[in-house]
Amino acid sequence: MVRAMLVAVVCLVTAACTTTDSRVALGAGAPRTGATVLVIKPDVQLSMLTAIGMAEPRADWSTEAVRQLESALGETLASSSYTTRPVDPEEALGGRSGQLLRLHEAVGSSIAMFEYGAYRLPTKAGQFEWTLGEGAATLAEAYDADYALFTYGGGSYASSGRIATMVVLSAFGVGIPLGSQQAFVSLVDLRTGQVIWFNSAVAGPQADMRNPEGARSLVESLLKGAPL
Repeated sequence: MVRAMLVAVVCLVTAACTTTDSRVALGAGAPRTGATVLVIKPDVQLSMLTAIGMAEPRADWSTEAVRQLESALGETLASSSYTTRPVDPEEALGGRSGQLLRLHEAVGSSIAMFEYGAYRLPTKAGQFEWTLGEGAATLAEAYDADYALFTYGGGSYASSGRIATMVVLSAFGVGIPLGSQQAFVSLVDLRTGQVIWFNSAVAGPQADMRNPEGARSLVESLLKGAPL
């Protein structure tokens, strides 16, 4: 009985797909052919959802997800008409470049919160207008680049104990969450600092960023409609 219920739940969950919702800055055009795009190493924080619902950080999952997403980004962008250059933030955190990378983390988080959350900033109603400021030109000069692509991921995955708890409780009509994963990507014009394109995604079961196939699926969804 329990096995049959588990199979049914798995079938239901795997039918779900990754959902995305992108934003484009007003008047922003696609990068010119041959432009250099910095592909910033993804920043990922994953945790395990225990049987009682506690989220335990998993550095090993996070590290593997970074590796898989970085590889998937490289593969996906290899066929583009742009020159891409990978950048590891840990190797560029000194000086003005490091400040800009940290600034984007704050700006990107704000975009995710105020563009996709329940509360919207009155000053940005009806328009997508975010920027890192003119200081972004420092990053352009440091790497001889035109644009930068940032990727962030996070969320939790259910432990085997959590799944077992879900199966038992479902027999009594009680549902509990099994974790969820989100990601977002942004494209910044380094000449002006403007965030010209942003996409947020809620990952489906087929987009497990910890494995090659899932990471490729998630990256394909994230970059769908990107001006690259």
